[in-house]
Amino acid sequence: MPELEGKTLKYWCEKKGMEPSIENGADLVIEAQVNGGASCVFHAMDEKDVERIMQHPQTMIASDGRLVKPGMGHPHPRWYGTFPRVLGYYVREKGIITLPQAIYKMTKLPATTLGLEDRGLIKEKMKADIVIFDPKTINDKATFENPHQYPEGINFVIINGEISIDNGIFQHLKAGEVLKKKINK
Repeated sequence: MPELEGKTLKYWCEKKGMEPSIENGADLVIEAQVNGGASCVFHAMDEKDVERIMQHPQTMIASDGRLVKPGMGHPHPRWYGTFPRVLGYYVREKGIITLPQAIYKMTKLPATTLGLEDRGLIKEKMKADIVIFDPKTINDKATFENPHQYPEGINFVIINGEISIDNGIFQHLKAGEVLKKKINK
């Protein structure tokens, strides 16, 4: 039911002539699952929990957003702005973690955890995956109402040594590769 993209369970209940309630919302979620599933955004996390978890030394910063054609569907805003959100909002504006802590949690910590020995640092013989951004202006722009918005403040993205975003302009390269956790045998 593409007409429900970006709408709430309350909206769907009302459209079906049902009283908006937890029970009716749950019934509609079950109905969606029975009919092939749906992608949903749930507002269930407390902001103070997010901040506390982000400060934990073992917390890595990543996104479970997926790749889709830009403008397609009604995704969670994190599909466009997870990392700029952390850098602009939690680092610069709120001071929840420092810029070096955030970068470590986005790069070296996940690479080490996944056993990716050629990533996570900028040094010789490492894969050149680099984002050049302005810490004063980096900001996520995507919202729940209008999720298809690219972030601000990212000037260059280098993937495996190839410039994929050049002075803010997407270069249509396919320089990335699937990364898999290394398993020690």
